[in-house]
Amino acid sequence: YLELPAFYQAKRDRFGELLADTRFALPSVQGAYFQLADYSAISDMDDLSFCRWLTIEKRVAAIPLSPFYEIPPAGQRLIRFCFAKSDATQLAAAERLRGV
Repeated sequence: YLELPAFYQAKRDRFGELLADTRFALPSVQGAYFQLADYSAISDMDDLSFCRWLTIEKRVAAIPLSPFYEIPPAGQRLIRFCFAKSDATQLAAAERLRGV
């Protein structure tokens, strides 16, 4: 268990590197299994619609943030990707996300 922080940090860093050449902006995160992603350069859809579109059209699941708010911030374009995945899954997702 003492090695888990470094293990997940490496997964987070690798996922960030894989998405570096996409239009997603990736704010820094620590202590989580999720990478926030700002998609405002990609779409004006709300996060629920964008996550649904991403899942159906690109076959990559993302988690909207709006359900975590009583009143979501107006115009927020943030979603979450879980990076606690195998290297192969991360690579496949990144390849699909490069086309977004």
